[in-house]
Amino acid sequence: MNNSLRGSIFNSRIKMIKIFNIIPRNIWGLFLGMLILSSCSSPQKEHYYMVVGNEANEVEISTAEDLKSDLSKVLGLEGHIISDIDNIPKGTPTFILGTPQSNSLIASLVNKKAIVLSDDSPGPRGGIWHKTKLKNNQEAIVLAGSDVQGFQYAVYDYSKEILGVDPLEYWTGKKASKKTTLDLISFENRRIAPPKVPTLCYFENDVDELANYRGKLLEYDWESYTQMINSLVRLRYNAIQFFDMLGRPEFFLRPEYKELSPDYKIDVEYLDKMIDYAHHKGMKVQIDFALGYQIHPMSEEKATCWREYKEEWVKAWKYYLEETPLKKTDIFILRPRHQVWDWEYESTCGENKIEVFNDVYKVFGELVDQYKPNADKVLICYSDGMEMWNDGFRPPKDWIVAWSDDGFGDFEHLPSTTDGYNFGTYMHAGFWLNHTVHNPYPETVETVMKNMFQEYGADKYCLVNGQNFRPFLINLEAYSEVCQNPDSFDNNDFYKQWTTRYFKENQRESAISSMKLLHQAQEGRIGYVQHLWEIREAISYLSDSPMERPGKTPVPHDFKRVKNDFEHVKKTQNYIQQSVEEAYKGLDKVGLETDFYYSYVYLPALLYNDLISFEVTLHNMALLKKQYEDTGKTIYINQALDLWPDINQKLDVIYQNRNNGDKIAKWAKWYSPQIRRPNNGFPTIDMLTAIKLNLEAKL
Repeated sequence: MNNSLRGSIFNSRIKMIKIFNIIPRNIWGLFLGMLILSSCSSPQKEHYYMVVGNEANEVEISTAEDLKSDLSKVLGLEGHIISDIDNIPKGTPTFILGTPQSNSLIASLVNKKAIVLSDDSPGPRGGIWHKTKLKNNQEAIVLAGSDVQGFQYAVYDYSKEILGVDPLEYWTGKKASKKTTLDLISFENRRIAPPKVPTLCYFENDVDELANYRGKLLEYDWESYTQMINSLVRLRYNAIQFFDMLGRPEFFLRPEYKELSPDYKIDVEYLDKMIDYAHHKGMKVQIDFALGYQIHPMSEEKATCWREYKEEWVKAWKYYLEETPLKKTDIFILRPRHQVWDWEYESTCGENKIEVFNDVYKVFGELVDQYKPNADKVLICYSDGMEMWNDGFRPPKDWIVAWSDDGFGDFEHLPSTTDGYNFGTYMHAGFWLNHTVHNPYPETVETVMKNMFQEYGADKYCLVNGQNFRPFLINLEAYSEVCQNPDSFDNNDFYKQWTTRYFKENQRESAISSMKLLHQAQEGRIGYVQHLWEIREAISYLSDSPMERPGKTPVPHDFKRVKNDFEHVKKTQNYIQQSVEEAYKGLDKVGLETDFYYSYVYLPALLYNDLISFEVTLHNMALLKKQYEDTGKTIYINQALDLWPDINQKLDVIYQNRNNGDKIAKWAKWYSPQIRRPNNGFPTIDMLTAIKLNLEAKL
């Protein structure tokens, strides 16, 4: 099965035979003597061996290559991957890699009871670290799994804990320190238990900024995408849901996105390549079989009446399964919602939506069974789907039911019953309302997930929405840890371990304090993007103009809406100012160009503070305008106009700090307003000018 490894070994042997045959015998003797003399007079280059099973599949080989890369970073030695059918040299560090099914050496160690490893022990996605001796008395390190995924996590845990290789190295910039060969065996034999949650899936949703960061807008560049997959695998995520990269309707239908990328078109061949890479790294591919993707879009008219257009829905699903890369789907999901737009299903032909989706899930489930009989099927009870469940909506029993959080890691609604179904969760590491600035909440992850496991048995599946990935690293890892072993997960210990990995001793306390304050600043489902909406409300009122909304009717300006924001914005300002102050205490004033602390702790708090300061000034202007409207006294208009230079200066600061952005050169343009996703718009000088002209007209 392992053709590339087998071919490499075979070709090396053929080359040696050819060399021997073309050199005359008398010259060959001289050459051999010189080779021996050379080996005696110059030092041998140290190296290590990695023994991979001759029957290893591409995921095992990829994992072995990752270990080889990690070892080269910390040892500075040359690594060789050889087959289990080859002789293993003595006297060099040796790793035995794989599973009993793929590697005969591991199988023989199991048979001799030198190691305990089977389908049942540790079990699926479980593995071992074990120091042993081979037949030739060569000491070896066994990194193996009950199955391929167990082998992967044995390797990646070893790389993280023993070699010190950061699973998020590409995103954090943290480099591993040098190791000695003695460090390689500095561990006790370990049994790696299977995770509590067998399927941990990453949801690539609302990823516009990561996708826009390099290259073509609204499409991942290959480097960002593959590095994201590589890190996710190391964090024990074993599935990924493609969504935006299928061409979501907003990208090619909504004006804001069309302005951002007028010629947007889904690249089907590229999507196919992306799916193949995920499989290559051992991840399952999950797809929501909604009907609005540009890969094969359905009209909104047909998506709002199941009774009349049932055959059209089935035809579209079959097209996905027969004519597109979606035929490679491993986990099939549906949400009981509108099948083009992300909103509630409202039938245009008088249907009861619970009856509709009871039938939809039955029909779609049978279709999946026909095309992919062993695939997983997951019902994502998102938004009104939870209400539908509690009102009696039930798919066939072979569907896993994933209960949805409120976007900020907690649950607004809970199931009235699990009704004997396998239950899981749909959680958010980041939400579209706070996608620019993260909301660190390991404490929420701990309390909420443990409760869902204990009270509802919701441990069969977990989908984690990572938004644009990079800002949400701490929450992404927290979900991985609690899904691995909820009993051992403690948010305080996690915070300490995480900050110890990345920050200097004199930065850690400030980092934890600042991140916790940043979380408090976003209580009540409030985040950066929500404040952009509030800013639009204030600008609308100050300029006496309606708020335009894509695909919806404009919202008239209204002081009451602005007033409703006053109290919580003041509270937010208090927390965010404290967060900035705490972050500043740990700031390395000299090493900003390489300091992940600046990127991950100080800069997010600073950007949030910039926006809140701008919003508070708008609120002060709005109060003065309201006083004018209540009294007719123009003095209040003049006082509001006096704030116009201040509000301009604060808008300049917003743009300046976003454009300056990250000090690490690789991420210099990450926060650029020009490539950000257009959620809730973004304040501009034209908007402020409209305010000024409107106020002046009242004098």
